[in-house]
Amino acid sequence: MADAKVIPFDDDRSRGGGAQRPVRRRPASGGRRKADAAAVRDAALSPLPGPQAGEAGPGPDTAPAAPAEPVRGALSAASGATGDAGGAGDAQQDGAPVAAAGETPVTADGGWDRRIAGGLAFLRRRITGDYEVDEFGYDAELTDQVLMSMLRPMYQKYFRVEVKGIENIPSEGGALVVANHSGTVPLDGLMLQVAVHDNHPADRHLRLLAADLVFMLPVVNELARKAGHTLACAEDAERLLQRGEVVGVMPEGFKGIGKPFSERYKLQRFGRGGFVSTALRAGVPIVPCSIVGAEEIYPMIGNAKTLARLLGFPYFPVTPTFPWLGPLGAVPLPTKWTIQFGEPIPTDGYPPEAAEDPMLMFNLTDQVREQIQHTLYKLLVQRRSVFF
Repeated sequence: MADAKVIPFDDDRSRGGGAQRPVRRRPASGGRRKADAAAVRDAALSPLPGPQAGEAGPGPDTAPAAPAEPVRGALSAASGATGDAGGAGDAQQDGAPVAAAGETPVTADGGWDRRIAGGLAFLRRRITGDYEVDEFGYDAELTDQVLMSMLRPMYQKYFRVEVKGIENIPSEGGALVVANHSGTVPLDGLMLQVAVHDNHPADRHLRLLAADLVFMLPVVNELARKAGHTLACAEDAERLLQRGEVVGVMPEGFKGIGKPFSERYKLQRFGRGGFVSTALRAGVPIVPCSIVGAEEIYPMIGNAKTLARLLGFPYFPVTPTFPWLGPLGAVPLPTKWTIQFGEPIPTDGYPPEAAEDPMLMFNLTDQVREQIQHTLYKLLVQRRSVFF
């Protein structure tokens, strides 16, 4: 597949200063008006006479002649003549941009021109197939320009996500981000991806490990692949980590997002610690991550298990608004979110056979879980309101 092309944009424009407002004079007629204007302009711009050869300049007690008033008057007359001749003096306002000869004039909608040109170039590349995807189906250009732009209003305006400790994700090399999972609908994974994408100083991208149900749903399957998600299996995770990617995993799985509202912010079991084994094999640090605010977007007060089995879902949530209000009940509550990345736990100091030690994996899994739980409690104490 061909490499993506980068289309540079040149916006090298010059801006002139404000023009002095001309003095209105009676218009001259015909060639006399032009001749008078040229004569006055030449007189104003000609060099001032200095001492001739052999003549002494002004002495220390002799003040030099002050040419300021004649020159100012001549310039004013020249400005008035040219303004009456062409009418440009009244049209030019103070501080208005002026383009140099041969250059593109500065326009207020220059930014929109660049955006439109960039959008058309993007569409051309999509139509002609001149873009790249990796072996997992990740489309970096589509994610940056379309998918992140679709999620960003919810991230910035609706949930108003606050990010802390983003510097704990390394600027280069692989890292495994382990986060709690909640919210009935897995919006926390998407908001976590936007948080890393928009806030990391090294412009890192988070590659999430998703459950197999995600890749069984039409449309969702294709979008997840384009956004960089991949199946939650050790082989794919290890390949991404060895390539130097930042990989995100939520070990609670469906037990986390499907727990009742009464158990909010109580971490469920972290499986068998497979993510620790993957990090040990790749030799990358584990970055614990705590997310506060997602638990309250869909307060789950019941679970229609029979309906869930018929639909093939792990659970079917019942909330104070869903299914009672129909589609309106599916709108999440606008809670205030906080995402905090904790101190990384290094794994590169362990020998290669450490990944097969069940006691070590248990201890590291418990350490990560306790760090996430402790941070959740700390953030909840600091939170003054669920919505503000």
